Amino acid sequence: MAARDSAYVVLLTPAGRGAVATLLVAGPRATALVGDLFCSAAGKRLEEFPLGRIVYGRFCDPEGEELIVCRRADDEVEVHCHGGAAASARWIAALVERGAQCINWRQWLTQQAVDRPSGDPLIAAAAIALAEARTQRTASILLDQFNGALRREIDAIAAALAAHDTSNAQQRLMTLADRSQVGLHLTQSFQVVLAGRPNVGKSSLINALVGYQRAIVFDQPGTTRDVVTALSAIDGWPVELADTAGLRASSEPIEREGVLRARARLASADAIVLVFDASQFWTSDDAALLADFPAAIVVHNKSDLPSEDAHAVGGDSRPAGMLASAVTGAGLDELLAALAKQLVAAPPPPGAAMPFTESQFLEIEALLAAVRGGDVAEAASLLAIFGRGKLP
Repeated sequence: MAARDSAYVVLLTPAGRGAVATLLVAGPRATALVGDLFCSAAGKRLEEFPLGRIVYGRFCDPEGEELIVCRRADDEVEVHCHGGAAASARWIAALVERGAQCINWRQWLTQQAVDRPSGDPLIAAAAIALAEARTQRTASILLDQFNGALRREIDAIAAALAAHDTSNAQQRLMTLADRSQVGLHLTQSFQVVLAGRPNVGKSSLINALVGYQRAIVFDQPGTTRDVVTALSAIDGWPVELADTAGLRASSEPIEREGVLRARARLASADAIVLVFDASQFWTSDDAALLADFPAAIVVHNKSDLPSEDAHAVGGDSRPAGMLASAVTGAGLDELLAALAKQLVAAPPPPGAAMPFTESQFLEIEALLAAVRGGDVAEAASLLAIFGRGKLP
């Protein structure tokens, strides 16, 4: 962070193309630093303009780049320049050369929380997370935290402990801990892996689920060699769908490597969809695969084709599962509903408190341990500094 007697500069607009880029220069020397680089069209120094006045001018000299500058406060100046990366980089370099410290927007939000008496690090963390939300549903949950839902719950837990109601405090902490799976995926996609033997239609199925041709489809077994991923959303939850190599023993080096990568992806998946070919006989290899992943969602794909299996799905040999067709779309809605249920079995109610960073969950675990151990003083101490650890 910048020293209190210096200044810092932060680029507030996101990366990418844009018409205008906005920089904030803050600190006691902010006006002087910007004023040294800014030539107003009115010919006056920047400090001569009242706070809040939008001032037009140019960078460094009367022939320089056009700019809009506004002194928001005695120690804050906004600079609006052309949106290209070169323009903002030129400004930042010039300010750093004169003693300003360049920080990123995450550091800036953190500093806002630390420097201001009313600042709350949980609100700062929520603002950062909101910028990284993948879906409207997750953004809505994070907006609740930005509006104080998590802070209010932490305060309620502290009040319960102060009133010696440790049972209430423990129950509230357990509820927060139980929401870790959802909270950590408000800004990170759930990992959903489609797996199965070669040529069961995994690639066709993932293409049907995401609505476009993401994976290569070919009728020769072993077409998919590497893990192919696609970002999507299921019931408003962000997911990364992974199409993997067909699981079988192989002497071919590239295919064998593909199978190893598929197994590694399966080991870290939040949900697994085992895909089988409904038109083919059920085999001992199919049964062995199912035994390896008993918690997986079972899909019998290619239900639009005539079946060679004498046993119907769910009969004597083939296990129960969803009938689906990547070609006709049959069963896809049921599959999506099953995935949503497995990923988030109990969605939080509107306005619910939700921890959303790894550090917050670690703090909650420490709080739970203290409360369960009867160390109320330790729990109260931890609550007093909750959320003031490292922000994402």
